[in-house]
Amino acid sequence: MLDAAFADIGLAFSAVFGGPYWPAQIITQGEIEYDDGGSIIPGSGEPTRRDCMAQVDAATLSMRQAEGFIEKDRRIIVLADTLTGEISTEDRIELLQGPFAGLWGIESVDRDTGAAGFELRGRQG
Repeated sequence: MLDAAFADIGLAFSAVFGGPYWPAQIITQGEIEYDDGGSIIPGSGEPTRRDCMAQVDAATLSMRQAEGFIEKDRRIIVLADTLTGEISTEDRIELLQGPFAGLWGIESVDRDTGAAGFELRGRQG
């Protein structure tokens, strides 16, 4: 319920002012399947895409202190109510519009303190 309220507020703000939440997709790589002879079964391993709304921001202090952080890393907030399912570091996120449009790797995933969204440490490229 709280997810929906925060999502509604964020989406209303974006609709009026053109951001900060932009259309995005979480991309999950499908499982590759093999036949009895060891060949890849055609069509297996296809990625799935799940729509969501996301905002890109400066990395948090805790992100900056995390092992593996580089200066190109950014904080990406995904409104939980706009996404079906969870997010993992095996996924990628593609921002479809806005100033940070493009494909991003996901270096870490947490729920934000208000539990209204997912807080990702993303790296473009």
